[in-house]
Amino acid sequence: MTNASGSQAKVILHLDMNSFFASVEQAHDPTLKGIPMAVAGNPKERRGILVTCSYEARALGIYTTMSVGEAKRICPQLVIVPPDHEKYRIASDAVFTILRTYTGLVEPVSIDEAYIDITDIGGLTNAVQIATQMQQRILHELDLSCSIGIAPNKFLAKTASDMKKPMGITILRKREVPDILWPLPVIEMHGIGKSTEKRLNGIDVFTIGDLAKADEILIKATLGKNGVRLQKRANGIDHRPVDPDAAEERKSVGSSTTLPIDETELNACLEIFKKLSMKVAQRLDKRQLAGTIVMIQIRTSDWHNQTRSRTVLNPIYKANDIYKEAADLFRRHWEGDPVRLLGITISNVIPMNELYEQLSIDNFERYANEAKMEELVKELEGKFGPNSVKRGIKER
Repeated sequence: MTNASGSQAKVILHLDMNSFFASVEQAHDPTLKGIPMAVAGNPKERRGILVTCSYEARALGIYTTMSVGEAKRICPQLVIVPPDHEKYRIASDAVFTILRTYTGLVEPVSIDEAYIDITDIGGLTNAVQIATQMQQRILHELDLSCSIGIAPNKFLAKTASDMKKPMGITILRKREVPDILWPLPVIEMHGIGKSTEKRLNGIDVFTIGDLAKADEILIKATLGKNGVRLQKRANGIDHRPVDPDAAEERKSVGSSTTLPIDETELNACLEIFKKLSMKVAQRLDKRQLAGTIVMIQIRTSDWHNQTRSRTVLNPIYKANDIYKEAADLFRRHWEGDPVRLLGITISNVIPMNELYEQLSIDNFERYANEAKMEELVKELEGKFGPNSVKRGIKER
């Protein structure tokens, strides 16, 4: 099959694991199958938050981000298990290993989703057959279910994979975009969150169709370059290739500084990390990136270099979050030697408009509180003027 230019049309799959954490727990413990169950932090505390739940639980009205107490009121017999991230990462690696037996053009996007370019191994003619075989292998070899979207580009493939869950296989063609996507509210489009929805609504853009047909200059003025990208995707246009090396090749963002004197005081070093965190956050914001690996660099007065890193579940980009991780790493690993240089680097970065956050067990409540705080800051600035409220970084 060829496109209008005469070249072979791309065929991209987006594979999305179904209720991944819950499914992995069920695969390890078959007694959890067929019953309402969920994975949650602090399962013994009713204030804990559900990170994911089985489809049996969802059928009862239970959903991710619901508190344990609320879920238990709906379904007293709901079984809640604590998370095991190492178990999930092993399962994720196994899924990607299966996908790579078909083609090397596999791009993991997160722990439970990936893009696969099958243009050269069957294209559209054999797309459903290939997708079905992948889905069945993952089910039979790993006892895990997934949904797969088939489309000519990444955006449409990701959209298609959401259309039928669990165990769905859906084809979405570009010519179907006006009928299928345009009537939907803009919040239903990948890459658009509450804040972007509000800004679009402010210029009378309420549906994906409104976005697709809106004046490009107005969209760019409202959302910048990202708005132009979103508008193209609303029209079914997305030229991003499937890049198997994307995770490894994505550049890191960092900042370091040589101290004017060799420093031996913990608080003085932490103050420097605060400033570095702000610089890194500004650079991430400028490039619209977020990352999952935090690394600190320590160079002592005798020129001994030490690096320590940590992988976080959710990509971070805010100064507060960067500082928290960097400061904790420093406290754990600094042995008191005089410090000559300090640095922070965020790596394994992804574009903000592709940010896919797996709700972590411990931080959902914190994020919810931060959202409330940001609303309060906006309200105060509305009364007292822009930049009238400054948020600091709390020292541990």
